[in-house]
Amino acid sequence: MKRREFLKAAGIGLAGSAVAAPAIAQSMPELKWRCTTSWPKSLDTIYGGAETFAKAVAEATDNKFQIQVFAAGEIVPGLQAADAVTAGTVEMCHTASYYYFGKDPTFTFGTSLPFGMNKRMMDAWMFSGGGADLLNDFYKKYNIYAIPAGNTGAQMGGWFRKEIKEVSDMNGLKMRIGGFAGRIMAKLGLVAQQIAGGDIYPALEKGTIDAAEWVGPYDDEKLGFQKVAQYYYYPGWWEGGAMLHNFINIAKWNSLPKHYQAIVHQASHVANTTMTAKYDAGNPGALKRLIAGGAQLRAFPPSVMDASFKAANEIYAEIAATNPDFKKVYDAVVPFRGDQYLWWQVAEYGFDSFMIRARTRS
Repeated sequence: MKRREFLKAAGIGLAGSAVAAPAIAQSMPELKWRCTTSWPKSLDTIYGGAETFAKAVAEATDNKFQIQVFAAGEIVPGLQAADAVTAGTVEMCHTASYYYFGKDPTFTFGTSLPFGMNKRMMDAWMFSGGGADLLNDFYKKYNIYAIPAGNTGAQMGGWFRKEIKEVSDMNGLKMRIGGFAGRIMAKLGLVAQQIAGGDIYPALEKGTIDAAEWVGPYDDEKLGFQKVAQYYYYPGWWEGGAMLHNFINIAKWNSLPKHYQAIVHQASHVANTTMTAKYDAGNPGALKRLIAGGAQLRAFPPSVMDASFKAANEIYAEIAATNPDFKKVYDAVVPFRGDQYLWWQVAEYGFDSFMIRARTRS
């Protein structure tokens, strides 16, 4: 290319850049949001999920959109995170939907219906089974737009000071247990307590409660429950795949540029995937350490499982008879859950059960 022609072409390119740069800048407005959470900072998995989300948003926007994450209690208590979003005190929160079951039992479906679905089934229902749309129709009554942003996988049944051998052992037992499960357990005589994560250990240590469930080995070890309770039960039938959400104030959500909304969705997906991966990677080693340290691993007796399942279905029928929102979501969940377990019985469970038996032979 001749020098004159090159300079002419370069001049056009520079002029084009001069026009394009401000347009790009205008499409990437600088925003600062606050995200309160329901978690203590000590939990790099679940609190870390909110941090992972915020970091992904910042990186995708060249730090134009910054979301500052706060632990439970720094702005509002952990169990009031959704209230802060509804009121517009903060733009968003990272929390468990079922914490707000006292407002309406329909909140339960966003995290995990007791005797519900595992993690992958929850993802299938949310992203391909209409679950997210159904729940957002409900959440808008509370000025909330919700996006899945984490999942612990199947949880443990918790830490107990005494063995649970039959249903009558539940009678009068004071247990920290979140959401809907407490109401089900109450039918078995248990006294349910809803306590934020950072407050569980002191309550268990002081004897204010007799038992507590949180998540699983990795987090439970960090919170030190093994120091104040000996018996570690499984499975946590109330949380077969406990999903966490980003709750966003609807007005703030609607004010976001569309490409920022897309980035928030994608960053939430990153948190949803990486949280489960971290739990799955960390739980085996933590379980080994807990057992080596004296924890007594126990399965809930079949009689307790059966009684809990019966109580759960009775409560679902009672609520569905008087709560249209609950009934609408429940009627969608039940057939989806049935089909999912039909498939898992054939493929996933068939493979997993063989590999569990074969584990010691390899």
